[in-house]
Amino acid sequence: MEYVHLGRSGLKVSRLCLGTMNFGPYTSDEESFRIMNRALELGINFFDTANVYGWDKGAGYTEQLIGKWLSEDPSRRDKIVLATKVYGKMGDGPNDSGLSAYHIKRACEDSLKRLKTDRIDLYQMHHIDRNTPWDEIYQAMEQLVREGKIIYVGSSNFAAWNLAEAFYKAKERNFLGIISEQSIYSLRNRNIELEVIPACKAFGIGLIPWSPMGGGILCGVLEKAKEGRRTREPLQKSVEKLRPQLEAYEKLCKEIGQKPADVALAWTLSNPAVTSPIIGPRTVEQLELNYNALNIKLDEDTLKKLDEIWPGPGNQAPEAYAW
Repeated sequence: MEYVHLGRSGLKVSRLCLGTMNFGPYTSDEESFRIMNRALELGINFFDTANVYGWDKGAGYTEQLIGKWLSEDPSRRDKIVLATKVYGKMGDGPNDSGLSAYHIKRACEDSLKRLKTDRIDLYQMHHIDRNTPWDEIYQAMEQLVREGKIIYVGSSNFAAWNLAEAFYKAKERNFLGIISEQSIYSLRNRNIELEVIPACKAFGIGLIPWSPMGGGILCGVLEKAKEGRRTREPLQKSVEKLRPQLEAYEKLCKEIGQKPADVALAWTLSNPAVTSPIIGPRTVEQLELNYNALNIKLDEDTLKKLDEIWPGPGNQAPEAYAW
């Protein structure tokens, strides 16, 4: 396993990040434990979750499951970089979501209890909160850092100008600020190449792509899946809409002798701006298949063909649409 710095920080994380959104609603507790055990064996030290994960089992369920796994063997805690998120709705009260100092404080304390740990290594804002000023957000984050409850701050689903504002507001306060950004990014969705990726490069922010396999559509979806998320109606509608591209894509994957999911992940990893794509395996077998992508190096000819099938904006802004 290769380890790289997360943004401009001194923290090193594995080139794959274990996403846990499936743990609970789609993956049993027992299989979730097996996945986390195997991830450690493979050298994956970057685990990502969120306080809202759990869905039909209830917000917080996934954090609780990870907490049980950590308490089963306390030595595991110092072997991983543990990341979670704050912003989503955690109750019915008017202050049970967002990034107010009030909610950040409560949400962090609650996550620590569920995770059965004394600190969160990377505390990420799950979305931009346009109703809360940066001074308030950073005051709350700085206090949590002082108390040792969080170590680093990250973001997710931020626009480039949000990242720029966050960077300079932190600088004014002599605070490290955001070191990572989680954005949706895959062959299917390349919008962040316009501004978010250039911003991450400029400000030393590590890029953690989520849904690098396009929500399952880049995983060989034309081969009829009998179970899992690929059977859901919204995905099937996307398949019909994108069928010509998918046919060309899966044909190319066969020509180079690689599985579509591995190619999608390897393509994401080939971007030097990317730190660690988030994988969300439902089984140990899927985890090991994802791990195989680390050994795939796509040549220039294949990368060119992928660009033709799944074209991006062509450049960063404004060159992508202006002289």
